[in-house]
Amino acid sequence: MTSLRRRLFLILIAATGAIWLCAAGWIYLSSRSELEHVLDARLQEAARMVHSLVAGGNIAATPLAAEVPGAAYERQLSCQIWSLDGRLVARSGGAPDEVLGDPAEGYSERTVNGEPWRVYTILDTEKGVRVMVGDRIGLRDRLVRDLVAGLLAPLLLVVPLLGALIWMSLWRGLKPLNAVARDLTARDAEDMRPLAPAEAPAEVRPLIDAINGLFAKVEAARRHERDVTAFAAHELRTPLAGLKTQAQIALATGDAATRDGALRRILVSVDRTARLVRQLLALAKLEASAPLALKAEVDAGTLLREVAQLSAAPARIGVTLDPTLDALRLQGDRETLHLVLRNLHENAIEHMPEGGAITWRRLPNGLCVEDEGPGIPEEELPRVTERFFRGRNKSASGSGLGLTIASMAAARVGARIELENRDARRGLRAALMWS
Repeated sequence: MTSLRRRLFLILIAATGAIWLCAAGWIYLSSRSELEHVLDARLQEAARMVHSLVAGGNIAATPLAAEVPGAAYERQLSCQIWSLDGRLVARSGGAPDEVLGDPAEGYSERTVNGEPWRVYTILDTEKGVRVMVGDRIGLRDRLVRDLVAGLLAPLLLVVPLLGALIWMSLWRGLKPLNAVARDLTARDAEDMRPLAPAEAPAEVRPLIDAINGLFAKVEAARRHERDVTAFAAHELRTPLAGLKTQAQIALATGDAATRDGALRRILVSVDRTARLVRQLLALAKLEASAPLALKAEVDAGTLLREVAQLSAAPARIGVTLDPTLDALRLQGDRETLHLVLRNLHENAIEHMPEGGAITWRRLPNGLCVEDEGPGIPEEELPRVTERFFRGRNKSASGSGLGLTIASMAAARVGARIELENRDARRGLRAALMWS
């Protein structure tokens, strides 16, 4: 069932019907109990009245044969007077010939001629008679049913009106949702303005707040995509323009040295462009994929040697691996750990001066890479993992994405990146730590 209005309507009608059925059952039981109490008191009163007539010696007078008003309940009470030796002395009109009740004094029930009776008996030993006054239990049941039907009949007439009122109430109560739906339908894909919750009822405001929160997230994601696209276009434009210029120089010059220099600069531009494209693809993959539940162990020494080989440093830069790293096992999937270490390694290479050295060391709860570059100003350390942030000591070929990718990938394997400037000498220490 997809209609909220129809679902609520059926729930309310079912709940109302159940309450009415319970009320009808309660009315029936309570009415029956009260009616039986009243009728039993009437039986006792009638029996005493007949007994008083017998005690006065007027046995022939039997006014109990009088009919109750209304044809449905004619001759409801019947009376019998029996002698103690078992002879029928007198009876009212319509009373059966068989004995109505038990010989003992008080209330009793007996089936006479296939019909159940409720009887009150008075025993008079002085007069030698037994007075019995009874009425049919079937008449009692019919009286209760007629009473309950008379009470519930008006309610049945109210059911259609109640259903209409419930439907109209639901229609009015759901109008705020219809207004929100019309507002959303009238918007185009670019309209991310928040919905106005001022006139909405309290029950609808959480939904409106959630939609507004979604609008804000979508707008932030779109703004981020536009920023990434603009940055990528800007960063790619420069090396591509350089490639074209150097290619034109190589084609136009007749000097071998000039041509070789132009070709080398083409290679540098190609490397820079390839690294930027690779970083953008890695960033997009990290943002689009969910964290992995895989908890594998990867050999740190082997992985670092692969990273060093793929991200080969220039001959002027030395790379040293701590031998103890061969015994270190890193927690996480191999692909993500490779991405973290490669970006940390390439970031160190980008900022390394001639003759500098990169050193990978083992830590008690992780590992770190140390370079001999200019380091990072202290006020910029909290921001260097932001996208496209390059700072004052930026590299000419850097894009501001390396540390961002490393930080995001580290979080996927349950680790974190800690950056600090080296105290003893120039350079930066980037540590990959597990808590």
